[in-house]
Amino acid sequence: MTHRPLVNASRKAFPRIVGLAALALALATAPRAGFGQSTTSSSGLKIGIIGSGNIGSTVGTLWVKSGHPVLFSSRHPEELKPLVDGLGPLARAGTVKDALKFGVVVFIAVPYGAYPQIGKDYARDLTGKIVLDAGNAVPRRDGEIANEARENGIGITSAKYLAGARIVRAFNTMNFRKLADNANRPGARMAIPIAGDDREALAVAQTLVRDTGFDPVIIGGLESAKIFAQGGPLYGQDITAQEMQRRLKTLR
Repeated sequence: MTHRPLVNASRKAFPRIVGLAALALALATAPRAGFGQSTTSSSGLKIGIIGSGNIGSTVGTLWVKSGHPVLFSSRHPEELKPLVDGLGPLARAGTVKDALKFGVVVFIAVPYGAYPQIGKDYARDLTGKIVLDAGNAVPRRDGEIANEARENGIGITSAKYLAGARIVRAFNTMNFRKLADNANRPGARMAIPIAGDDREALAVAQTLVRDTGFDPVIIGGLESAKIFAQGGPLYGQDITAQEMQRRLKTLR
């Protein structure tokens, strides 16, 4: 199986992100901080959440607990008050626009059928942004775009509709309960497969996966995200990073 090379797309300069990416690369081999401590800087890495349902609220909560400021967004931000109040001063609520403005990194966890509208409404805000994409294309819920994702690959489809974003596929293989129950578990951590074409974005994503209490495994470029899409051989696998890497070798 062939994969697209991991290359940086041409874009405007984003010095803060580049600095964070360099730090993330250094952190990749550094000892991890304890739960509740930031591993990127004294103030953490600002993260905007688009879609604060089960997955968005679960992963966002794990980031808050590891020391990252997080803005959870919704069409009705006032409904998120119990969530953010319970998480303390690092958590806040706002609109999708607020999340895109706030986050150095954006985490998208909405029904996949909403991607074309998000890409259209927030095209300027998404350009150059590191986006962790957790969406799954479900035919009965998302309609025709699910067929497109199946035919062309979900990573390629996300890149089409979220044009200009520096996308990393991540956190789409497990339901929220599995993520909550296995974060920072004793012993070997559960693996989270990730895929992207931008090395700096992948480095930041690796750090953020570790900060939620899991081990990231880079599968390849966005084209390879089909391997852990729904129905793919690495979807829903509660295995360690070592085991996932072994399985990956058999798929290439």
